[in-house]
Amino acid sequence: MAVFDERRCELGEGVLWHPGREQLFWFDILDGALLSRRGEAALRWDFGECVSAAGWLDQDRLLIAAESGLWRFDIESGARERVAEFPTGDGPATRSNDGRADPWGGFWIGTMGKNAEQAAGAIWRLWRGELRRVRGGVSIPNAICFDAARELAYFTDTRVGIIWAQPLDPATGWPAGEARVFLDLREEGLRPDGAVIDAEGRLWNAQWGSGRVACYGPDGVCLGAERFDAARTSCPAFGGPMLDTLYVTTAQEGMDVAARAAEPAAGMTFGRPLAARGRPEPAVILG
Repeated sequence: MAVFDERRCELGEGVLWHPGREQLFWFDILDGALLSRRGEAALRWDFGECVSAAGWLDQDRLLIAAESGLWRFDIESGARERVAEFPTGDGPATRSNDGRADPWGGFWIGTMGKNAEQAAGAIWRLWRGELRRVRGGVSIPNAICFDAARELAYFTDTRVGIIWAQPLDPATGWPAGEARVFLDLREEGLRPDGAVIDAEGRLWNAQWGSGRVACYGPDGVCLGAERFDAARTSCPAFGGPMLDTLYVTTAQEGMDVAARAAEPAAGMTFGRPLAARGRPEPAVILG
């Protein structure tokens, strides 16, 4: 089953391999916690609010996305400092969801209504001190990742069931032109969640409710899938010293007592060695 960590997250998300520390981090969004391991030691930091995604700044600091905004977080001391605050309006309360660093040192993060209200969320980018909305009207933002050629960003609205490819300005990484459909998963009844691009340019997509992470070529053709003993697969990342382990967070959100008992691995975090390899996550550059 290749379980990496047996703690059962309510909503596991935002798995990140820190290349400098050779350490895996991930989140339980609804429990407001950042999780990790150092050898046999299980680590946890509590934030008192929803936290969902991170990028690495340097050896000892992460950029963390929370419902209140983006924070600089010191792994060793636990100290944090706000970097940016999400604008608020008259709509429903929101929280952060899926996010990832881009090749320019920026950080993309999705927000959504706390009750997944229709079109209440957006996708934002932080770059050189500016937090700018790059897409609005999103219900459940996910699958944020970037191709190796620095030409495309990928993202989805899980509720819609489409993964889009967004052309980017090669100099700045800001969107340039209209997004196109990369994958339309509606006919298959699949719900795209988090995604990552491997060293060969293939997109690995966790598909909520399916118990799998599917692999797609740059042309959108499905090349296969890795299956896990938890239906609510939520976010993949490559890690390990050779970047050849696929780590996957899962969830038990929405499951009743009987369903949780019937699926004992729901919410656990998996790690499976593969023939495929990932690319190192780029650092976030603030300022």
